[in-house]
Amino acid sequence: MLRVVLAQPRGFCAGVERAIEIVERALKKYGPPIYVRHEIVHNRHVVEDLRTRGAVFVDELDEIPPGAMTIFSAHGVAKRVEELAAERGLPVIDATCPLVAKVHNEGRRYARQGREIVLVGHAGHAEVEGTIGQVPAKVHLVQTVEDVAKLEVSDPEKLAYITQTTLSVDDTRGIIAALTERFPTIVGPDVRDICYATQNRQSAVRELARAVDMILVVGSRNSSNSNRLREIGHELGKPAYLIDDAGALQPEWFEGIGSVGVTAGASAPETLVQGVLDGLRRFGEIEVATLAGVAEDVRFRFPAELADA
Repeated sequence: MLRVVLAQPRGFCAGVERAIEIVERALKKYGPPIYVRHEIVHNRHVVEDLRTRGAVFVDELDEIPPGAMTIFSAHGVAKRVEELAAERGLPVIDATCPLVAKVHNEGRRYARQGREIVLVGHAGHAEVEGTIGQVPAKVHLVQTVEDVAKLEVSDPEKLAYITQTTLSVDDTRGIIAALTERFPTIVGPDVRDICYATQNRQSAVRELARAVDMILVVGSRNSSNSNRLREIGHELGKPAYLIDDAGALQPEWFEGIGSVGVTAGASAPETLVQGVLDGLRRFGEIEVATLAGVAEDVRFRFPAELADA
């Protein structure tokens, strides 16, 4: 019998739940089509489900017809995107995660103090591009400790750092330590401002790795936090696979394996996790348990125009 242990917490965070429900409420209130700039969250199944209900996902605003209801994704957008939407007269509902918006506000506050900003994050990620475009100051992107050594700044005494929300305290600790060592007067937000969901899911995977022989992470390839969960399992010496759904399961992975840990990235719905359990049952009998873990009860308010939808 294969022992299956589910991580706790796993799957949707409050920002993702809110973003998806914003699209659902907008479809209900205004009717389809509703246009969404970029994927509302980084999960193929979620995007396809909303597409079947009338959401249209576009890369750029010029793909949206004049006057069409428009939603900005949970990752946030640059100030220029907001301005372009206003110039085109598009009615906009902003589904930016409140924790991402908090990072934008911190960046603007540091900019008002005359500081250059160091952003700890992944190049090309939608959230990083949005954050850089929200901060009216010079922003230096660093991805590694090595990047810190190469930084060239105007005034080492006028620096601040902010971080991508889908990085945890553990992910950023080394880079922030290197920044502080090189620039002793650099300022930054309290570690409590790091996304709770990212940290909780990573901590749960570390616990999971102690209890099982192998780890499955349910999530999409373009999900930063899902990729990181798989990496952590691998770093802790366990075979770890990132899978979209049960269809990706390979029988040879389970040879000589007595126990499997299952978790899901913050944009992966619980239905996919349950589907993976059904997929595992095709290989034989399983026994399912859930790790003790943090119970998340965070909820974010909806935009005013959808509060009654």
